[in-house]
Amino acid sequence: MCNEPLRTSDFDYQLPPDRIAQEPAEPRDSARLMVLRRGERRIEHRIFRDLPELLSPGDLLVMNDTRVMAARLFGVREDTGGRVELLLVRPAGPRRWVVLMRPLRSARPGRRFRFEARGGPLGATVVERLPDEAVLEFDREVDPSAEGQVPLPPYIRRFRGDPERYQTVYAREARSAAAPTAGLHFTPELLERVRAAGIETAFVTLDVGPGTFRPVTSEDPRQHRLDVERVTVPASTAEAIARTKARGGRVVAVGTTVVRTLEHVALDCGEVKPYEGWTGLLILPGHRFRTIDALITNFHLPRSSLLMLVAAFAGREFVLEAYRIAVAEGYRFYSFGDAMLILP
Repeated sequence: MCNEPLRTSDFDYQLPPDRIAQEPAEPRDSARLMVLRRGERRIEHRIFRDLPELLSPGDLLVMNDTRVMAARLFGVREDTGGRVELLLVRPAGPRRWVVLMRPLRSARPGRRFRFEARGGPLGATVVERLPDEAVLEFDREVDPSAEGQVPLPPYIRRFRGDPERYQTVYAREARSAAAPTAGLHFTPELLERVRAAGIETAFVTLDVGPGTFRPVTSEDPRQHRLDVERVTVPASTAEAIARTKARGGRVVAVGTTVVRTLEHVALDCGEVKPYEGWTGLLILPGHRFRTIDALITNFHLPRSSLLMLVAAFAGREFVLEAYRIAVAEGYRFYSFGDAMLILP
C-alpha cells in the first residue's frame, strides 16, 4: 500500500434512490455495460452481451462459482415465543453454525430457539455469544442449500421473483451469504459465445460473507477490517492463469471477490498456485496488482471497500467520473444493476 493520505470521504458520491435496481435485467445479458479504457481515459456505453467483442482471443475470464445459501431462517424463543431472525454465516463444527441473529441480545448461552425450516422443524441452542455474531448448535444437520430463504441485500426491498435470479448460472456449492454479483449477467449462451471467441474460462471460490455489506466507518480506510472469507483456487485455474500470462493474454476478473482471491494468493505465494485458505485482504489505492489485467464489476455503494478496490485498479478520479456519468445516463446500481468493464 502507498503512504499517501487516504480518506473514506474521498470515495463518496451522490446516488438518487431510484437508481438502485430492485429487479434484475431480463434476460440477464441485456444489462448495460459501461466500458472504461484506463490507458485512454475513455468511456464507452455497451450492452453486456457485447462482451465477446470487447475481449480478445487468448484472454481468460476467472469467475467465482460460489452459490448463495438459503441462509435466512425465522423462529421463536422457546421460553417466551419472542420472534427472531437468523442468517447462517459459516459452519463451526458438527451441527454448529456462526450466525447473525436479530435481535442479538436474545443470543444468551443455553437459550433455546425453534425455527421454521424447509427440512422440517429445527431446534437450536446458543453455545456462544460473540461481539456481533453467535454460535448455535442445531438439533440436526442443517442443509445450507435448502433450509431457509435466500437472503437479498438490504437495499433490495421490492423483488418477489425467482430466487435463482440471485444466483449465477455457474454457481455450485451453497457456501455464501451473498452473491458474487458481477457474474449475474452471464447466461449459458453468452458463455458459449465467449468460449467460441477463443476466450478461456476458469473458476475460483470465495465464500462471500455478510461483511461485504458492512460500511467503512473510519475516516482512514486503512483502519477498516474485512471479515475473513474462505477461498479456493483449483490447480486447473492456476494452470490456466499461467498459460494466459505465457501467451500474452489478459486475466479478466469477474467481480471483486475474484480480484481479492487471486491477489491474496499471489501475495501469499508469490504467484497464483493451487490454494485453500482464508483471506481478509483489503485492497486500497496504492496496491500493486500482480495477477489481474481487466475487471468486470457492478456499481458499488459509496464509501465502500468494494468501490475503493475498483478505484485502486482504475484510479479514483476516473472511477468517480464514470460513476457521475452513470448516474446522469440512468445506469442501474448495486447487486441487480448494470455492469462495468475496466480494460487496460
